[in-house]
Amino acid sequence: MATDKTFRGNASQFFVAGELCRRGYYAVVTLGNAANTDILCSNVAGTKFVHIQVKTYLPGNKTCSVGVKAEKEYQDNFFWVLSGIPDPTQDAEFEFYVIPAAVMSRETRVMHKKWLETPGKDGQPHKDTTVRVTFIPPATNQYSWDASPYKNAWHLIEERLAN
Repeated sequence: MATDKTFRGNASQFFVAGELCRRGYYAVVTLGNAANTDILCSNVAGTKFVHIQVKTYLPGNKTCSVGVKAEKEYQDNFFWVLSGIPDPTQDAEFEFYVIPAAVMSRETRVMHKKWLETPGKDGQPHKDTTVRVTFIPPATNQYSWDASPYKNAWHLIEERLAN
């Protein structure tokens, strides 16, 4: 159901912002009012900022859709947070992968290039699309990259916001 996806996506942004606030940072959900930024986060002094793009998946799924903009090169103060937000009926933990934009961009481009260069079923070429996915560990395939070092890697944002 589309509304379930919308509600889970909205909730995901608030869970990420809540985690950042719990860690002592100001985090504001932009509610779609800022291009490429779901959450704007700053240190307490307001002297350093990070932009966060949140993408949501159900824990237990093998992939998280990130789209073609995951290939875009953003500055060092931009992060992707892949958020595994369980359905209320799921007996699953919340999952967060905090990935610097430079890593997401590089790995997404490499993965998509490999996919395009590899013949599909019956040997036909793959057709280019705007679809991009990141595999959620331990899931993998011949095109994927290992996102496991970024699980709960909140320290990457904290380092960027350090005074």
